[in-house]
Amino acid sequence: MVGDPPLDGPPVIRRLRERRAELTRLTARRALTVPVVVFAVTLAAFALAGASPLNPLTAHFGSGYERMTAADRSAAAAALGTDLPWWQAWVRWIAGLATGDGGYSPTYRQPVVQVLAERIPWTVGLSAAGVGIALVVVIISGLVAAWRPHGAVDRALAGVAVALSSVPTFALALGSVAVFAVALRWLPVAGAAPPGDAATVGGALRYGLLPACVLAAGQVPWLLLAFRRAVTEAADSPPVAEARARGLAEWTVLTGHVAPVAWAPLIALVGARVPEVMVGSLVVETVFAWPGLAAATVDAALGADFALLAAVTVAASLTVLAGTWLADCLLLLADPRVRIDA
Repeated sequence: MVGDPPLDGPPVIRRLRERRAELTRLTARRALTVPVVVFAVTLAAFALAGASPLNPLTAHFGSGYERMTAADRSAAAAALGTDLPWWQAWVRWIAGLATGDGGYSPTYRQPVVQVLAERIPWTVGLSAAGVGIALVVVIISGLVAAWRPHGAVDRALAGVAVALSSVPTFALALGSVAVFAVALRWLPVAGAAPPGDAATVGGALRYGLLPACVLAAGQVPWLLLAFRRAVTEAADSPPVAEARARGLAEWTVLTGHVAPVAWAPLIALVGARVPEVMVGSLVVETVFAWPGLAAATVDAALGADFALLAAVTVAASLTVLAGTWLADCLLLLADPRVRIDA
C-alpha cells in the first residue's frame, strides 16, 4: 500500500513496525492504570499506618519522648502532622503530590523526595544486577540443555534448580555471608562501602557482588526450569530436526532455530516475577545492610511515617508496572502469535 514503510531491515525493526499499533495501545492502557494504582496503594498505606499501634512521635524523638510534657507532645504532633486522622493526612498528601511535594519524613528528618532519590538507585541497581546475572546463567544453561537434552549436565542443572527453589532467599543470603564473607573472606559482609568511607563505583561493585548473586540465585530456579523445558521442546520439534538434517552447524541450530522459539516463555516469566524480584531485593538488602529502600520501608512502617510509607509503596508499585509493561512489549516483539489484551 502506498505510504506504508518498507518492511526491510533487521527482524526486530520489522517486528516493531508491524506491531507498532499494538505497542501503542498497550502503553496507553497501562498508563491509564497508573493513577488508579497510586490512589489505591497510597490509600491502603495510610489506612494501615493509621491502624498501627505504634506512635510516630516515639520513633521521631526516641527516649526524649518520655521527658516531653503533654503540651510539647501536642505541639510536636501538630508540627509533624501526626495529629490528623489518617484519611485527612492522605488527602493532604495527595494534594501535595499533585504539586510535586511528596511530604516530609519525620523518621529521616528529610523531604520524602530526597529520601527516595538517595535510595532508589541502590535498589534498582541491585535488582537489575540480580536479574541480569540470573538471565545469563539461565540462557547459557538452557542452550546446554538444548545441545545435549536429558544428558548428564542437563539433569545436573535441573537438580540444582530444584534444590535452590526450596531454599528461602533469607537463608541463601545468610548462608552466603557465612561462607563467602565470614569463612573465606572473599567478599565484604555488608554495606556498600567501608565504615566511614563514601561510596564509590568500584566499592559498590565489590560490595554488591554477593547480594546480587544471592538475588540471582533466588530467581534462577524458576527461570531455568521454564527455559529448559522450552528449549527442550523446541529442540525436539520437526523444524529443528530438519535444520540438523540439512547439515547446519549445531551453534546455528541453537541460536537460529531453538533460541527464538524459547524466548517468549522466558520473557513472560520474567515479567510475571517482577514483584518477587522486588520482595527478594528487600530481603537481600536487609541482610546485607544495602542502602536501598528496604531500610526505609521498615523504618517507615515502625515509625508510622505516613508520607514515606506511601511513597515507598508507590515507588514499588510503579516499578512493578514498568517491569511488566516492558516484558509485555518484548513479548510482542519476540513472538508474532502473542496477543495482549490488558
